[in-house]
Amino acid sequence: MREYDVEPIPGLPERLPPGEEVLWQGSPSWKSLARRAFHVREVAIYFGVLAVLAVLVDASDGLTLASLVQGLTWILLLAAVSIGALTWLGWSMARSSLYTITNRRVVMRIGAALPMMMNLPFKQVRSADLRVYEDGTGDIPLLLDQSAKPSYMIFWPHVRPWHFAPVQPMLRTIPDAAKVAGILAEALQDYLESEATARVSGTEAMDDAALASATETLS
Repeated sequence: MREYDVEPIPGLPERLPPGEEVLWQGSPSWKSLARRAFHVREVAIYFGVLAVLAVLVDASDGLTLASLVQGLTWILLLAAVSIGALTWLGWSMARSSLYTITNRRVVMRIGAALPMMMNLPFKQVRSADLRVYEDGTGDIPLLLDQSAKPSYMIFWPHVRPWHFAPVQPMLRTIPDAAKVAGILAEALQDYLESEATARVSGTEAMDDAALASATETLS
């Protein structure tokens, strides 16, 4: 049994504390993940060009049709294995990943072979970005506070590509990305407002306590 085969709430290692609630849960689109993280389309184009060049070169050398087909078969076989493996990786990564947005944090359950949970409290999130693709899927990278130092290797492919300093964890190739970004933005705004209110209330309480203490001293 793997570490997260049994979850009290799917995608979460434990039940939520009082006052915290799940706002959204979702997984990457495996087709979009295979295309954008594992570059399946580029690999297919590469082997297609390679096959055409091989045919042209062999034809210019005067080889027979049987020789042309034999040479092309090896290229197509290698292409099928490579594309199949990359597609399977995309499907496996998407299937094992689950993103959760609550009113206090973002939780990422990631990892196909070694599942792990990544908790990203809102207090560590400085900003969030959005990139939407033509198929409606999109990425939401999170810029974290300097005190948070996630590992690029551990988070990959759930990170913003080529951003190593700082590393930006990312909800990657999720369906209805614009809608999810709106949910996250609203949750972050509510959290900031509640934190500001709490700070103001704490300051007022401290002022009242100081005033009461001064009054007692004067009396």
